[in-house]
Amino acid sequence: MNSGGYETVIGLEVHVHLKTQTKMFCRCRNLFGAQPNTHVCPVCTGQPGVLPVANGKAIEQAARAGLALGCRINSESVFARKQYFYPDLPKNYQISQYERPIAEKGHIMLGDRKINITRAHLEEDAGKLIHAESDVSLVDYNRTGTPLLEIVSEPEIDSPQEAAEYLKELRQVLRYCGISDCDMEKGSMRCDANVSLRKKGSKELGVKTELKNMNSFKAVEKALEYEIKRQEKVLGEGGRITQETRLWNEDKGTTRSMRSKEEAHDYRYFPEPDLPRLVIEAEKIKSIRDSIPELPAARRRRYIVQTGLSEYDAGVLTQEKEISDYFDAACGMLGDKSSENIKKLANWITVELLGKLNAEGSGFREDVISPPHMAELVGYIGAGTISGKMGKDIFEIMYNKGVSPGEVIREKGLKQITDGDQISAVCREVIESSPDIVDKYMQGKDGVLGVLVGNVMKKTRGQANPAMVNAKLRELMGRRQ
Repeated sequence: MNSGGYETVIGLEVHVHLKTQTKMFCRCRNLFGAQPNTHVCPVCTGQPGVLPVANGKAIEQAARAGLALGCRINSESVFARKQYFYPDLPKNYQISQYERPIAEKGHIMLGDRKINITRAHLEEDAGKLIHAESDVSLVDYNRTGTPLLEIVSEPEIDSPQEAAEYLKELRQVLRYCGISDCDMEKGSMRCDANVSLRKKGSKELGVKTELKNMNSFKAVEKALEYEIKRQEKVLGEGGRITQETRLWNEDKGTTRSMRSKEEAHDYRYFPEPDLPRLVIEAEKIKSIRDSIPELPAARRRRYIVQTGLSEYDAGVLTQEKEISDYFDAACGMLGDKSSENIKKLANWITVELLGKLNAEGSGFREDVISPPHMAELVGYIGAGTISGKMGKDIFEIMYNKGVSPGEVIREKGLKQITDGDQISAVCREVIESSPDIVDKYMQGKDGVLGVLVGNVMKKTRGQANPAMVNAKLRELMGRRQ
């Protein structure tokens, strides 16, 4: 992003709660939404004499995330103590990783553009401060010790919009791998953004500020837009940027200073004395790599190249792994796997099924219409057994009752009429009963043909093949072109 003689440089630090049954270093439940301070123990609250034990599932999830992001997994990594003092950190230090993280040197692709990832390291989360209306703040320690993976990008993002796209792509990858639900509203995916400005053409980074308290992609985008304009104004007036942490205020649409930004030495990192080196064998790394599913970018390419879907449809189908899996399953059950039929299937899923679920405010569910039933419906339409309009009526019944399209067609007698003689007979009736409309058509007013088609469809209860009706009416009226 270039503005006012400056270039924007953004780096993102993303914290992701890992999907595990227990916390990072103790056996307390890792559960969102429980009553405050009900999932705590001497270990996660830092009582004297306790010892942490690393969560093997969290380690595996971190390695899975690193591999999915193209990182190198270090066979040996080290936990460290990060010293700082805050009310929601009962131990007054956080167990994290510093010099030797579990994963390094990965990337995210945004189209043809690569955003490099510096590192991904394991740590434990702090508690949660709840600020009451009065001057009192409450602390909930349930979140203390939750397994976190921090993913740090290189300072290579050049606009707020690209930052949001990076976060969306990262979220997709992590959700596909089952690492986390990445729900920003719940705090299971949180983002800190480092932003600075430098003179156009300069290689030296400017003084950065860190932005916190952003709980949506849109909030990240707006906070960065505001901060870029603020820094530009300060520099334009001859001032200097202070290295600090700033909080985003969603209601006011502004950032405000929280504290001066710490450097690494301020945290006084040193190796965690109560935990051994973290060793991951090469065989284990291979096993984790082999378990990673086809990722969204690869699926999008496959859909575009192999099935001829548009970039937009491929993007919608891969927005969630469950949707993509549903499409693949239904595709495999199509009798006619022509490109046209596959495009029809994609359209029924993206427009009809997702449209219905979104209107109800529901997440994706395949139990309302199973992949075999969806493939069967598209097969009937592709074969001309039913029309697209009839398909929509059948879809509604399938959605509400969970029945197959074949059952609906048999029960309602909805099979499409494709018999030429039968269609001709109904078309003649309509022509004979509509002399005024026929006269307008013969005078060159093509728009009235739709009225005649509609009348034929009414007489056949919508079962006549519309294309055949259209062609037969033109043939019978015989207007010279």
